[in-house]
Amino acid sequence: MEREVRTRYEPSPTGYMHIGNLRTALYEYLIARKYGGKFILRIEDTDQERYVEGAVDVIYKTLKMAGITHDEGPDIGGEYGPYIQSERKHIYIEYAKKLVEMGEAYYCFCTKERLAKLKEEQEAAGSDSQKYDRHCLGLSKEEIKRNLENDVPYVIRQKMPDTGTTSFEDAVYGTITVENSQLDDQILIKSDGLPTYNFANVIDDHLMKITHVVRGNEYLSSTPKYNLLYKAFGWEIPTYIHVPLILKASGQKLSKRAGDPSFEDLVSMGYLVEAIINYVVLLGWSPGDNREIFSLKELESIFDINGINKAPAIFDMNKLNWFNGEYISKLSEDEFHEIAKPYYEGAIKNGSIDLKKVSRLLQPRTEVLTSIPANVDFFDSLPEYDRELYVHKKMKTTKEIALNSLNEALPVLEQITEWNEQNIHDSLFKLIEKLAIKNSQMLWPIRTAITGKAVSPGGAIEIADILGKDETLSRIKIGIEKLKNNG
Repeated sequence: MEREVRTRYEPSPTGYMHIGNLRTALYEYLIARKYGGKFILRIEDTDQERYVEGAVDVIYKTLKMAGITHDEGPDIGGEYGPYIQSERKHIYIEYAKKLVEMGEAYYCFCTKERLAKLKEEQEAAGSDSQKYDRHCLGLSKEEIKRNLENDVPYVIRQKMPDTGTTSFEDAVYGTITVENSQLDDQILIKSDGLPTYNFANVIDDHLMKITHVVRGNEYLSSTPKYNLLYKAFGWEIPTYIHVPLILKASGQKLSKRAGDPSFEDLVSMGYLVEAIINYVVLLGWSPGDNREIFSLKELESIFDINGINKAPAIFDMNKLNWFNGEYISKLSEDEFHEIAKPYYEGAIKNGSIDLKKVSRLLQPRTEVLTSIPANVDFFDSLPEYDRELYVHKKMKTTKEIALNSLNEALPVLEQITEWNEQNIHDSLFKLIEKLAIKNSQMLWPIRTAITGKAVSPGGAIEIADILGKDETLSRIKIGIEKLKNNG
């Protein structure tokens, strides 16, 4: 009988979810859903120095926002709890002491000063890898007992084999083999009684029956240490899935400290959650064809471990912009209007502007929601602009042509009694035909005059309709004076 697929996401409560964390959570979630298994949330809070107050709530909020639902966790419980590592302290101590009894681990009473000196000596000697020198491995039972009775601070270290190799199978990278002589006697239990990340995860993954472990490929070198623990206890080893790094175009790792955005940052920057999820899943995974747009529900059924790549993934904001634009374009007019409305506040204070028309104009031209205010502020008031904007080689316009077109258009537009897009269109195109000029030689000057911008959402006719007759005519007159007076 096959085991039920069980995956876990174990974030540290440090205050935010960076893109690499989000991808790991997504892959773990999608593997569980693909095979009808369980996705577990476990809080890894053993590093108390990095703990941020309220960060656990941020984790819940972020997962909920992303649509990633867990089947077991601190907030909903489950048969393998508690799901917060600091609440499982007694469990880790118990298993660490078992390893000591089995000769697979040992007490280490070395002070910080001694360890610092050891590191200095090894660095001075030009050692490629700094390793613990096993000073405490040879302590007698009497010495150990005396130190424990006298409350001498200690850690528990894993005893690594001196010779031979350790191999493991990874679903992405295949067989990985390391020389045991390269493995350091890693700390399992710290001096504060809490486990290290490496030890806690092995214990918890076994006790919670985790079958698939997804993590970054920077942990490839640590995995043999985990396997030696599994082997010592006689436990079944999970399927390892090491995923490639996510890099910037410069080749550097994404880093919050370097100003790279977290998931919440991207949402606040105007990216839709669905677009972020879609893009992040594809950072290191391919569906095997050219399709790029997937809903989370679709990914739950098609995600395949075999599609994970070995090569680093490049986080490209331009590509994310494209994804976001695709998702925005698929919203209904009402949906887009609702999410755009907060961005109009402050940018358009003129109550006579029909914001629904602005949304209709803006939706197919918007990639990122935070670009909206700068794209629509001209509806509120005409900005100061340079008369050189009227010159456009591609549009075949000069200042002279622009002035003539505005002078010709003004009386025609003044004669329109029912101001709407169709009537504006018909009037201007009759004039263009009468003057025997190119469309652009009429429409570019009008668009420039009524927006004061080199780029705007929509063309002259659509914008004139939204501005209304009086405002449009007023702005065209300003444009005429600017061109006449070289101002």
